[in-house]
Amino acid sequence: KCKYADARKITRFASALVDVLETAKDSGSLTVGVYECAKVMNLDPDSVSFCVLAMDEQFEWDVALQIHFTLIQSFCFDNDISIVRVSDRQRLHELVGREEDAHCLLITAPCEGEWDDPSLDKLRVFCEESRALNDWLPEISLER
Repeated sequence: KCKYADARKITRFASALVDVLETAKDSGSLTVGVYECAKVMNLDPDSVSFCVLAMDEQFEWDVALQIHFTLIQSFCFDNDISIVRVSDRQRLHELVGREEDAHCLLITAPCEGEWDDPSLDKLRVFCEESRALNDWLPEISLER
C-alpha cells in the first residue's frame, strides 16, 4: 500500500512539472540549455524560480557536462532555488520542443515578480520534503 501511495505522489509531481514547463514555455519564462541557463544565473540570478536537470547516458560520459551540472546545482543550493533531476531527457525534449541541449532548464519569474502557480508550489514542496530526507537532488520521472 505504501508503494502505491508513493507512486501516486510521484505521478502527481510529474504532472505538476509538465504543467509548469508548459506554462513557462507559453509565457516565455523558460530558459533551455546549459550555457543559456548559466548566462541567466550570472546576469539575473534573482529571476530564477526553479531548475530542472536532465541526466541520461550522455551525462555519465561527458565530464564537461558533469562540471556544469555541479556548478548549476551549487548555485541553486546557495540561492535556495528548488532543483529536480529528470532521467527521461527525450520526454523533456518533447515537452520543451527543442532537441538540442535540453540538459538544463530554468524557469524564471516574470518581470513583475514571483509566479503564482499551484503546480510550481507543489514542486517546491516536493523539493523541501526531499531535502528534509537528505535527498538534495530529487528525481521526477516524466512518463507519457
